Amino acid sequence: MTDTQRPFRSADLARRAALPFRIEPDAEARAALASRLGASAIRKLRFEGEIRPEGKGDWRLEAKLGATVVQPCVATLAPVTTRIDETVERRYLAHWSEPEPGSETKMPGDETAEPLGGEIDPAAVMEEALALALPEYPRAEGAELGAAVFTEPGAEPLTDETARPFAALGKLKKDES
Repeated sequence: MTDTQRPFRSADLARRAALPFRIEPDAEARAALASRLGASAIRKLRFEGEIRPEGKGDWRLEAKLGATVVQPCVATLAPVTTRIDETVERRYLAHWSEPEPGSETKMPGDETAEPLGGEIDPAAVMEEALALALPEYPRAEGAELGAAVFTEPGAEPLTDETARPFAALGKLKKDES
């Protein structure tokens, strides 16, 4: 098992066997990653898997991402702890062709595929996978966004309730009662 955060040179990978890896960043590296991702903290982080040959010149990275991340609640800024457990897969294709600029092309059906470059970097894949797995709008339990109502002095504020097309009819019906 290789515990590394260095990229692997594609040309140096053995074509006959899988290369297992494990990345468990220390507290300093987790703090730097949390800062880059806009999180308060990353308490635990582990990325473990293997890179194995596929076909004549392609490679496949399969790994498990496990993390405990703390983010501020979008409503209250209270800390929200999220546990992330994801399976991550990337395919590195030797014969990748980029679409020509300006041409109309469909998106490829396989979103795990990308061109094989000079290196395969599990640490970069780990960071990307973690960024994609983070909740966009973390909320503390019971936190709700309040409604802000602004209007000029003496005027009735426009709210969701009063902006509805039949709200005026409902008000008239209440006034008749």
